[in-house]
Amino acid sequence: MNGPSTLLARLRVRRQSPGGQRSGRPAEQPTPGREFNRRLLAPMVLGSVLNPINSSMIAVALVPVGTAFGAPPAETAWLVTALYLATAVGQPVIGRLVDDYGPRRLYLAGTALVGLAGLLGALAPSLGLLVVARVLLGLGTSAAYPAAIHLTRSEAERTGQSSPTGVLTALAVAGQTVAVVGPTLGGLLIGLGGWRTVFAVNVPLSLTCLALGLSRLPATLPRRNREDRLDHAGIALFAVLLLTLMLFVMKPGTALWHLPVLTVLAAVGFAVRETRTSDPFIDLRALARNRPLIATYLRQVLGNTGTYAFLYGYTQWLEEGRGLGAASAGLVLLPLSLTGLAVSVVTGRSAAVRGKLLVGSVFQMAASAALLLLGSTSAVAVLIAVGLLAGVPQGLIGLGNQTALYHQADPATIASAAGLLRTFMYLGAMAASAANAAFFPHGATTGGLHHLALFMLGGATLLFLAVLPDRSLGRMGAAVGIAS
Repeated sequence: MNGPSTLLARLRVRRQSPGGQRSGRPAEQPTPGREFNRRLLAPMVLGSVLNPINSSMIAVALVPVGTAFGAPPAETAWLVTALYLATAVGQPVIGRLVDDYGPRRLYLAGTALVGLAGLLGALAPSLGLLVVARVLLGLGTSAAYPAAIHLTRSEAERTGQSSPTGVLTALAVAGQTVAVVGPTLGGLLIGLGGWRTVFAVNVPLSLTCLALGLSRLPATLPRRNREDRLDHAGIALFAVLLLTLMLFVMKPGTALWHLPVLTVLAAVGFAVRETRTSDPFIDLRALARNRPLIATYLRQVLGNTGTYAFLYGYTQWLEEGRGLGAASAGLVLLPLSLTGLAVSVVTGRSAAVRGKLLVGSVFQMAASAALLLLGSTSAVAVLIAVGLLAGVPQGLIGLGNQTALYHQADPATIASAAGLLRTFMYLGAMAASAANAAFFPHGATTGGLHHLALFMLGGATLLFLAVLPDRSLGRMGAAVGIAS
């Protein structure tokens, strides 16, 4: 099977107007026939891998970390939550900085922070410092994906290829499907060198990204003048809004009644601020007029709620309910990873969005229903078959949403829009984490897995219903021509 880089070399996309939107900055005159600068692919794709691989690799490390520090699951869960919170806030903020100051600076700073966080985690003597390392990982890994989307749009403007389908496919593989490789890689690393290798692996990854970024990413002039000031108040209110919301979603209860109150207050303050300032962090008025983009963010939440509920819930059940070791659980999930990768690469040749999302939601429903058939004595072949079913939506939903955003977002703010797409992804992940906690209160039992499956089935059905009537997605796919 050809990899994403080979696929990109073979794709040529016909020129299409980006909807009449203006980038707000001078751009090189497009020349049809120019090729996408393939030297950018390696830093873009490898950098975009850092966040999803770290978000999922930790899944098989929670049990050994808890054993090492004598910490219960409620405490080790913060290793997951810390990265989610940092990433959900960091992605759109850093995306805005990418839009204003260019991708190279933010990419290099972010990947350097990833290396420092990996070193801290590898040497951390306490669970608390491990949580700090995960926060730093979340912030550091928030730069590469918005930078990659920004570079993709810049190259599209330079070459006249307004829909570089192959590049978007490669980023989707890196951003969505590679996340599924995390448990497999984590299990293998733990088997080789213990749970600390899950953190230490970020050091060589960071060094590689830095070398590629320094040698290949173009230097660009900042769009923002020095006298211009960032909307710090808007960013702060946005951070409070997300943090309080996600903390409550993670563990809802009457004892935390103050969190939704703070969420509402922060939301009102954020709305007032962003609609009154001349240079808002997020232009809410423009977003409100862009209903297709809002629908894409909604589908991102629904799709990733099911994705992460399966990823964490199924992995945890394989270890506790089915009795497999961390390495064995990772190997059982390997076919899921390969299926997701294959589906992304094969369907990436098509620019159609609606079909990807419809088929992805149907397979997500099927995978959720299949979990209802599992028990503590289910054969390994059956466990692998369920993973194969779940691999199809892994390869389709993220790719479909990312392609939709690329066409729906204003090119001038596409990096911050892409960062916000990741924020909604992690809102879905937090909803999935809350569901796992609710259905596995005393461990990952088979009964809890079945209740989680019903929850996932409901979410996948809502996703299907959110895609079915949206004819704009079908027109988007039909409007984009691809030449082989």
